[in-house]
Amino acid sequence: MKITFITVGKTEDAYLRDGIEKYVKRLKHYTKLEIVDLPELKNTKSLSPEQQKSREAEMILKKISPLDHVTLLDENGAEFTSKEFAGYIDRRAIAGTNNLVFIVGGPYGFDRQVYDRANDKLSLSQMTFSHQMVRLFFIEQLYRAFTIIKGEPYHHS
Repeated sequence: MKITFITVGKTEDAYLRDGIEKYVKRLKHYTKLEIVDLPELKNTKSLSPEQQKSREAEMILKKISPLDHVTLLDENGAEFTSKEFAGYIDRRAIAGTNNLVFIVGGPYGFDRQVYDRANDKLSLSQMTFSHQMVRLFFIEQLYRAFTIIKGEPYHHS
């Protein structure tokens, strides 16, 4: 199973990029991972939040296929423990999912078109994190999930 991680905008802080890269390298032992960083919109001062979400949706929807299983990282999504998230990943693999896509939206969240296309919504926490930090937290949890699935000692119960 391939996993695609789509984000709007770049990870700007070096310490976050370094952390993400650390776990991306580790994940190569478990899955094919593609990270797609969509460009941030330019000249957004003249756009309403709804217009921004609509333009971001156009970019996001171009990057996914009808066969992809799409999971949005969204504050209103299901919350999992690390073990439950590992079970989610494992169930998608057993179900024969070819490409499991996770998406982090822009600063205002997702447009209705993206919600309509999504198969699932996942929340990393009831707390709010910067979009930059969510990327690192998610990649680390993805790595943790694969070590749980494989029964490796990274995750301590």
